[in-house]
Amino acid sequence: MKCEDLLRLLNDYVDGTVDPAVCDEFEKHMAGCNPCQVVVDNIRQTITLYQHGQPCELPQPFHDRLHQALPERWKTCRTPAAQTPRRPGIDP
Repeated sequence: MKCEDLLRLLNDYVDGTVDPAVCDEFEKHMAGCNPCQVVVDNIRQTITLYQHGQPCELPQPFHDRLHQALPERWKTCRTPAAQTPRRPGIDP
């Protein structure tokens, strides 16, 4: 199984609706693929948090940094392409 295959079937796997043979393939793949392990773990943690329906309080310093960074990031993302500096080797 390749990473792309795992991602394509990820929702069914996490929901427990995928064929047991495919589950075995998932487990074998994740045993040797740390990025896929991280993706699956993050999805499971997110589902667990939302299942309880309770908001998760952010630590105040993190909350403050996030609320400060978001408007700055928004401005950066909203800059017209003509005004955005070109990144050599990255941008076409």
